[in-house]
Amino acid sequence: MADTTSPRAAARTGIAMGRSAIARWRHSAGIWLATGLLFAVSATAQPVSLGSSALAALWPFAAVLILAAAGQTLVVQQRGIDLSVPGFISATVVIVTRIPNGNSGKLGAAILLAYAVCVAAGLVNGLLVTWVGITPIVQTLGMNAVLYGIDLGISQGTPTQTTSALQSFANAEVAGIPLPMVIAAALTVIIEFLVKRTTCGRRFEASGSNAAAGRAAGLRGSRHQLSAYLAAAVLYCTAGVLLAGIVSQPDPFQGDNYLLPSVAAVALGGTSLLGGVGSVMASAVGALFLSQLHQFVLATGASAAVQNLVQAGALALAVTVYSLRLRPRRLAARLRNAGRPTAGGDTGRMAQGADSAATTGRI
Repeated sequence: MADTTSPRAAARTGIAMGRSAIARWRHSAGIWLATGLLFAVSATAQPVSLGSSALAALWPFAAVLILAAAGQTLVVQQRGIDLSVPGFISATVVIVTRIPNGNSGKLGAAILLAYAVCVAAGLVNGLLVTWVGITPIVQTLGMNAVLYGIDLGISQGTPTQTTSALQSFANAEVAGIPLPMVIAAALTVIIEFLVKRTTCGRRFEASGSNAAAGRAAGLRGSRHQLSAYLAAAVLYCTAGVLLAGIVSQPDPFQGDNYLLPSVAAVALGGTSLLGGVGSVMASAVGALFLSQLHQFVLATGASAAVQNLVQAGALALAVTVYSLRLRPRRLAARLRNAGRPTAGGDTGRMAQGADSAATTGRI
């Protein structure tokens, strides 16, 4: 009997994995196609936006946005949203520039201090959201104010020249590719592998998708939420360190440019704003799309106000597409549930959710 059923079970598992891969591709296919189309249009309408000098300016800042979007994706997958991105990046920039004050010998200690501050702030975010129950949008907004307080307390509101060592590091290249982009791409691939290909990662997604079903399946949702905020803090700090080297004299509010684009990249990448389903890789492509869109608009000679309007329009379009994709599913769910008896409905749905999380997530 075991010999007979084993091939069938393996076939079912293979089919389920294939369907899961197709579903993931359907969620993020739009941003891949849109990014390819944008580069094609840029090459035709504004070739200067793809010139060597333009790309040299594009990749480093795109890498910073990719890291910010990766951290935002992890938080969104746990049914949250992180409004403290500007505070994390700005505080990191100030710490690694103001404390060394041009002395490269103090750079290592400053970077360690920046990571310590960011990890502590990420831990506070995670603990207050998971254990105290503060709404993520309120908690992260408050943490953003705290981080900006640290920022202004150290910098006194004045910019500082970055150290030569950090500037040389951030402007280095690997096989002709800027080092910040290499770092961002490597971290994106590692996170995508951990989330999609490991048991811990599948549990992370299952817990974010349905908290009640996750608890019924024995998952500790608070632990996964806490890990999301901690990982996001490390990614934001890494982005801030790179940004401090890319900009020769960064100002204390350097992170303000990354809140809206980080959320837009997550939405464009198809990550569910309700938690669970998402892709760090797709968010990275969304960040690349926004970076090239900014470069394209800049090449047309548009003003800063127009550039901000284009970014806001991209976010609005992403949310609209997401809502249109979600609406048919809600309608289908209502039609399936129409006429069903309500007695025991909540218990049945929780059990069904637990079975679904255990089966599709392979917990």
